[in-house]
Amino acid sequence: MRAARTLKEAVGQELADWRLWLARALVVAAAVVAGLTVVGFTWLAETASGWFGLLRAHAWWAPLLCAPACAAAVVWCTRRFAPGAAGSGIPQVMATLEKDVGDAERGLFVSLRLSVAKILLTSTGLLGGLSLGREGPSVQIAAGIMLQARRFMPAGASVGIHGLLVAGGAAGIAAAFNTPLGGVMFAIEELARSPERRSSGLIIAAIVLAGLVAVSAHGNGTYFGVIHAPTPGLELLLPGLMLAVLAGIAGGLFSRLLIASLSGRSTDVFSRLRARRPVLFAAACGLAVAVIGVVSAGAPFGSGYGTTRVMIEGSAAMPPAYALFKFLATWLTTWSGVPAGIFAPSLAIGAAIGNDVALLLYGVQAPALIALGMVGFLAAATQAPLTAFIIVMEMVDGHAMVLSLMACALVSFVVARAISPPLYPTLAGFQLERLPKRTEE
Repeated sequence: MRAARTLKEAVGQELADWRLWLARALVVAAAVVAGLTVVGFTWLAETASGWFGLLRAHAWWAPLLCAPACAAAVVWCTRRFAPGAAGSGIPQVMATLEKDVGDAERGLFVSLRLSVAKILLTSTGLLGGLSLGREGPSVQIAAGIMLQARRFMPAGASVGIHGLLVAGGAAGIAAAFNTPLGGVMFAIEELARSPERRSSGLIIAAIVLAGLVAVSAHGNGTYFGVIHAPTPGLELLLPGLMLAVLAGIAGGLFSRLLIASLSGRSTDVFSRLRARRPVLFAAACGLAVAVIGVVSAGAPFGSGYGTTRVMIEGSAAMPPAYALFKFLATWLTTWSGVPAGIFAPSLAIGAAIGNDVALLLYGVQAPALIALGMVGFLAAATQAPLTAFIIVMEMVDGHAMVLSLMACALVSFVVARAISPPLYPTLAGFQLERLPKRTEE
């Protein structure tokens, strides 16, 4: 009897706290809006890529004009109106989570205005055929939307700014990839350094809800298609290990190259030009991407979704040097200063490395090696092996490759860690340098 009365009192107290339910309703509503926004951003980005494809089909030389013009315009607008929108977007969210960032400084990295700017600028970059992904930008976009819920939270709400930023950033990954589980793991692995225990369940619910909104809009499928790989045997052990090490080296070099290029501390002639004439430098990078694309029949243009799907389905042959072309085009795009993510291009590069290894071995286990290449390069470039593993795992038809994917992600991660410091935390440190200097009293 006493236990029943205690349970009744607990339920009554839970239902009577209107502040708690208002906070929950606000978080759920913000998650739905964030998911819908990422869905709209996806549509706009894919439409822009489609327009570029039509333009290139009409005139082969069009990218030589379009890519440098769009790169220059995007960098000029970014520097003039929204400096915080430059780059991936993930480092900005990570920087905002630092304790040294106050309320007045948070708008430098995450805000509703930056979310709108990120959508328009990233889509314009894809309109120019630049090699960039929309997953990193989706993190900053969704975080900016989720953060707005804080303005309406009642006093003493259990969900704080940290929780909203984590939920928003992870919701961006979940909605962009149609993988709610991947969003949850991204929150745990990259963002939630000191999660709020009282509201962790609500935060996870918001992440999953944003992902389900994307699933409802795009269907229960993956953007890259489904990898139909047979059960791996011992014959895959040596090729898989070689591929994991190769992807780890390539991903580590890619990460180190991005850090060196974006640090602003290099003294070579190109870095000096980037510092003094950023718009002109962006145009030069756009022209270099266009030249690579024209020479390689357009292989490295865009995010890489189409070419990755082609390799997964095995419906067409890719150029032998596609991985190198995509590597260079993605690096040049990021170095130019345009808002650009690297998740989708990294998956395309990894798929190409796996495809090349399969061709080298006369087509042995091609689907499996493509999957291993994707998870290996993404884990190495981002140094987030669990997130990479889950994103690629959800593309595989069946669970036969789960252990192989996990092992490849961990090997590539260890190799990359010996070559490069972590990409996103390092770039987040560069973002923190934008904070105004505080005078000591």
